[in-house]
Amino acid sequence: MLPPTRVYHPHVVCDSSVLQGSPLVAGTKVPVRRLWSWHRKGVSVETMLKRYPQLGPARLLDALSFAYDNTALVDADLAREERLLGVDPEPVPGAMQQESLPFARNGRDN
Repeated sequence: MLPPTRVYHPHVVCDSSVLQGSPLVAGTKVPVRRLWSWHRKGVSVETMLKRYPQLGPARLLDALSFAYDNTALVDADLAREERLLGVDPEPVPGAMQQESLPFARNGRDN
């Protein structure tokens, strides 16, 4: 069970019949926890808007404002998701993975 919403925002809804009551951006199934997680990892608003162009700046910024006003709720939602999935559910968009290069074996160059 998630904590109650402390401060309501016009572009965020919590419906127990959708995603077990996770806060969502109104009119979408984009969870606030995803935007909050990326925001805390340093992802820019511009990058999030490229990933979710249907949100528009007003709904995206309101979702982040909701997360700041309801951190206990959003953090509990993130923790619940991590328990269910066992890992970070979605990497930061545009993040680069470290690759092992074939010429750097055993700490020496070939």
